[in-house]
This record gives sequence, structure tokens and C-alpha cells, in this order.
Amino acid sequence: MRWYEIDADGAFVHRQGTVRRLKGWGKDPFAAALAAVEFVGPCRFGGWRPDGTPLVVPHSAPWVQVAAVSKDQTRNTMRLFPAMLSARLISEYGVDLGKEVIYSRAGGVMEAVTSSPRSLEGGRATFVILNETHHWIAANQGHEMAMTIAGNVGKSRGGGARTLEITNAPQPGEDSVAEQTWHAWSKVAEGKARSSGLYYDSVESPPVDMSDPDQLRAGIIAARGDSDWLDVAWIISTIYSGHMPRSRSQRMFLNQLVTAEDQLIAPEDWDRLAADEGLAPGDEITLGFDGGKSDDATALCAVRVRDRLIMPLGIWEAPDGPAGDGWEVDRQAVDGVVRNALAVYRVSAFFADVALWESYIDTWSEDYREQLLIKASPRSAVGRDMRGGLAELTAANERLLSALENGTVRHGPAGSPLAATLRRHVLNARRRPNRYGLSFGKSSRESSRKVDGYAAVLLADLARHRLLESGKTHKPERSGAVYFF
Repeated sequence: MRWYEIDADGAFVHRQGTVRRLKGWGKDPFAAALAAVEFVGPCRFGGWRPDGTPLVVPHSAPWVQVAAVSKDQTRNTMRLFPAMLSARLISEYGVDLGKEVIYSRAGGVMEAVTSSPRSLEGGRATFVILNETHHWIAANQGHEMAMTIAGNVGKSRGGGARTLEITNAPQPGEDSVAEQTWHAWSKVAEGKARSSGLYYDSVESPPVDMSDPDQLRAGIIAARGDSDWLDVAWIISTIYSGHMPRSRSQRMFLNQLVTAEDQLIAPEDWDRLAADEGLAPGDEITLGFDGGKSDDATALCAVRVRDRLIMPLGIWEAPDGPAGDGWEVDRQAVDGVVRNALAVYRVSAFFADVALWESYIDTWSEDYREQLLIKASPRSAVGRDMRGGLAELTAANERLLSALENGTVRHGPAGSPLAATLRRHVLNARRRPNRYGLSFGKSSRESSRKVDGYAAVLLADLARHRLLESGKTHKPERSGAVYFF
């Protein structure tokens, strides 16, 4: 019902979608049912009835494709049609059943496609199922196929052609089409990207202790939803057999997005420390700033001195797609947020990475030098070069990770768009050992997955640590009362 939702003009609300479920849920039969409706059934808006309800009509020239990067994947769906299409349907619509192409008397086509992206170029499919997109990676031309299909359906008038991905939870770090779609949806959910009609439907298990059979059973039941034909006992025995790593079991049978092998902070470790509260005016805080210009994000984060509450105050990054071409961060807007923070809160220390922001940092240092109790470096009250002082930054990173593990750090406010963006940056950070210990970095130098929010948190937490070590405090404010003796 959600997939076929229309707006007041009769256009589809959702132009592309993803159905992500655990293994065995029935993604292929579900997609095949939609494909059959698109092939011969009433599936398009045909105007409004006098009573205000929509009239639904068949597509005049249906061309349905089941796309995958291998023939074996398309067979999972195509082999279902001989059993799913009844004898009455086959007779009434003149359906000619083939193994890889199915025709109707009215000229409709339903086909499996695994060809190269070049041979797919120019097609005018009306509905495309992207099968098992967690297997669509650059090495097997999955990225090119996805882009070609998107270009083909984009030519349809009024958004009449659509794509639907069916997938398991993707393996992190593979950069599969399924993983790319998840990151795109995350930005829309955060309010960081404009909604392009993307529909994302996933039912997954909450965090469970997989060593506890009762918790594991509850997790599987939660993830399977209404697919009660799944044998939970068999799944549990498969997981406990030891034939697959824990992370694969989580992805396949709990539909969970798991931690990459080199991920710095696990999602469950970060999520359990979420707090509903935020900062209050007058709170004593330390600030951390990591600035970019166009490709990198810019982030300003605070840590409250008394309880180590982490709070993102601003994260700016280029929007996805053409809107991001030539984008540069609005430096005046960033400057305004920085100055507002220094006016609203009692900022005792402010550490900012100097790269690309030297002139602004020099000005902040000069304007607020008297307010700050701790200098970021011998040369500046605010500026600190993250390219130097590797030993101190590594120690700060290890200290922050230990605090996250021990639960002595919190972050908030839970549920806010800024908190969701910071979460994404934190989970993008990867483990980077060096001669001093464990530091952090992006998954690769050219990766588009931002970590600047985590860098800003680290600088703010380092500033707090240096403040506490110094023992410096603000002088108590005068009450304004006068006493006579």
C-alpha cells in the first residue's frame, strides 16, 4: 500500500524503494507478485472517480525487468512465475511463459537482465527489480548497472517508471549498491539531503546477546515480522553450528547492519549512551572544531565539563548529487554558530584544527582569548594543528574510546537530526594504529564517508581533559548585593 501511494496529482510518492529483510523472509516472491501486477494488472493512475477515489488502470506498454549481476540471482525470481501466474491469467492475457522472457498478448514484456551496463543503456523499462543489491559492487559492474537503470527509468514521464531493490543487510565497507542506498536514506532521514521519493522498508532485530538462546530467538522473531513460516529453531541451530562468522549471522538472520572489521566504535556501543537532555544556557563546556571547505565536512561539537555530555552544535557538509557540485561551506554561517556558542555557554577551552580556517581561527583566538582558561597551543588560544601532536591526539582517542566503553560519556539530544548526523560520522571512523597507539581515520583517503564530527568531538574532549588537568576555574560571578556593617 505504501509503495503504491499517490499524491494529489496522481503521481507516485515513491520513485525508488528498498525492501531489506532477513534471509528466507520471502523477498523474491514478494517482488515477483509486484512484477506480475506491473506486467498485466491495474497499477497506474487513470483519473479520479466522481466519489473522489482513484481509478486504477493497467500500464499501456509494460516492460518489467528483473535485474541482477548474475543469472542465478534472476532465476530466484523468474522461476516463481510459472507457479504464481494462474491458468486463467495466462489464458486471459495471452501470456507466453519463457525462462528469461515472458510476453503478453497486449505487447507486455517481463524479462531477466544481467547484461553489461552498455547493453542496458537506453531501455525504457516501466518497473525494475534490483535483485540482491548487497552483491552489486564495483568489481562485478553492479555500480554501473544501477546507474544505467536509474538513467533509463528517469526518462519516464511523471515518474511512471520505478525501481525496487530487494536485499539482505549489506556487508559494511564493501560499498555495495545496498550500502550506498542505506547511506543515502540515512542522510534523508537526518534532513541532510532532499527527499527524492526514496522508500526504505527494513524490519530488523534490536541488539541481542547472541550467546543467549532466548534473546536470539526473540531477535529472530522480531526480524522475521509476519513471515511465520520461518523455522526459528533451525535458524538458531545454523547460527550455533559455527559455519559462519557472527557478523554474517547478524546480517543474514537478524537483518542487522553490523560493524566493519576495522570500525572504531560499534553502533550498539554508541547508541546505548544516548541521552534525552541537551545543553542549557550557562553550562560550562569545551568546544572542538574541525573545518572543511567543500569536499570535507565542517563540525562544531561541545563537551559539558561536569558530566562529559557530548553535544553537536553544527555539522555542515555538501549535499549529495548535482546540488553538491561546486558547493562550499557558508563560512559566515559557521562563524555565527561559533560566536553564538561562545555567548550562550561558559566556554572554558576551544580547540580548533587550523587547516583551511586559519584566518577565522586567528580572529576567534583574538576575540575570546580572555574568556578561555586553556590555550589550544603555545601560539594560539584556539588553533591546534591536528597534523602535529600525534602522540597527544592518539592518547586522547584511546581515552575517549575507553570512556565510551565504560559508559562515562553520554551524547544528546537523542532523536535530533544533528545527533543522527554525528552518529553517522562517528560510525564512519575506522581504527588506525600508529607507533603511539590507536588513532582514527576514514575508510580510505578518497572516501566520501565523513568523520569530521568525530574529530570535533575528540578535540572538545581533549580540551576538557586539559582543562581538568590544569585545575583552572572561572572566577565566581559577583552577586550584585551590597552589605553594610
